[in-house]
Amino acid sequence: MNKKLLLCDDDATLLRFMSEFFQTEGSFAIVTATNGPEALRVAYREHPDLVVLDVMMPGMDGWEVCARLRELSDVPIILITGKSTEADKLRGFHLGVDDYVTKPFSFAELSARIQAILGRRRAPGADSRDVLMAGDVIIDVDKRLARRGETEIPLTPTEFRLLEYLARRQGHAVKDAELVEAIWGSYRSEDSTTVRRYIWLLRQKVEADPANPRLILTVRGYGYRIGSEEGHD
Repeated sequence: MNKKLLLCDDDATLLRFMSEFFQTEGSFAIVTATNGPEALRVAYREHPDLVVLDVMMPGMDGWEVCARLRELSDVPIILITGKSTEADKLRGFHLGVDDYVTKPFSFAELSARIQAILGRRRAPGADSRDVLMAGDVIIDVDKRLARRGETEIPLTPTEFRLLEYLARRQGHAVKDAELVEAIWGSYRSEDSTTVRRYIWLLRQKVEADPANPRLILTVRGYGYRIGSEEGHD
């Protein structure tokens, strides 16, 4: 079955040419969007295998679309931008962008980048298996899933990144500000209130008794840590 590709650009001519190119290649099913809100609606409805996203779009720019997508999906994202500054690239990578294409670009180059990303997704190296433990929760980083025993814990991408980040620093307290920077990036407006909300959501799924957490502990006036002692919020 062909992979599904979501192309998002407000330039109708460019969007048509891109669609025709990938349809001619025959390796993709194509869905399109011409503005930010439409891109989100199509992504949630169609579940594409990869998103090509223009930064400058009406209604909602590519930065915000990327951030919204990353709240609920780990779909690969390639940003198309007219800028190639280091600051712009860092902003994108903080938001979870997989790659950049700078205008002007060739469709062949874009296709090669898409194939490379999808190829890495299909065939992770056997020796690169990355598995963490947080109490009795197994965190399979390569497969992007968490489970307790044989039961998978249904986490959103943001919840998973939060759990993974804490697990990698197991036993150490992590500041609220560090979590905001690591999970959402310095270009977002999230603060300790957002962290607290996601910690609450995560506890509902990974704690035996969310009201009396034993895995994700609060360090008062500082942040959170993974531990084995009783914690309170």
